[in-house]
Amino acid sequence: MKGCQRHYGLSPFYPLFQPFRRCRVSARKSVPGWFIQGHIAFRLLLIGFCALLSGCSASVGDYLGTKPTFDLFRYFDGQVQAWGMVQDRSGKQIRRFEVMITGTVQGHQLTLNENFVFNDGEKQQRIWRITRHQDGSYTGTADDVVGTAKGQVAGNALNWRYVLRVPVGDSTYDIQFDDWMYLQDKQHMFNVAEMSKWGWKVGQVTLFFKKLDSDKANVQ
Repeated sequence: MKGCQRHYGLSPFYPLFQPFRRCRVSARKSVPGWFIQGHIAFRLLLIGFCALLSGCSASVGDYLGTKPTFDLFRYFDGQVQAWGMVQDRSGKQIRRFEVMITGTVQGHQLTLNENFVFNDGEKQQRIWRITRHQDGSYTGTADDVVGTAKGQVAGNALNWRYVLRVPVGDSTYDIQFDDWMYLQDKQHMFNVAEMSKWGWKVGQVTLFFKKLDSDKANVQ
């Protein structure tokens, strides 16, 4: 099965990447060396500054001991329904969607079959294969994930970090996701994922989950 192609509706972010595309084109033209070096130095300085800011972000350890305790496998074993939206970097809502998720647990692996329907009628599917490790951490793969997603859980929170390869026009871009899930009770969960490129926030995805067969949840 192929993963979804527009990735939560990232195609509307095409204008955000135009400045970077123009930079790559201009590099092929005759440009003074001092200008190119200055431009690179500025970008490196900017990336370093963004890295310092990210060091002040929340840590999954901040939620240690919070209740209810989040068990990813237990929550997604069975049928889950979710509603979500995509916002650009200014906060403007650009897409809405509904998703039905079927989770299957076999030993230490969870398979999530996600079927999306967007407000414009578009349908997408993606499949996650998630492994739980002895230390309580998680790793996950999907067709469009670059490398492996890594997840850490503490209390009622789970933090995923991964990179999606997203087609934009005739190019592809690797978008970083800082993905947070917060368990509210045995049926309900919040999910906020920030998308960034080169340290810059380009958008956000927000979802609200409801477990349909809540008898399987049994959260503590």
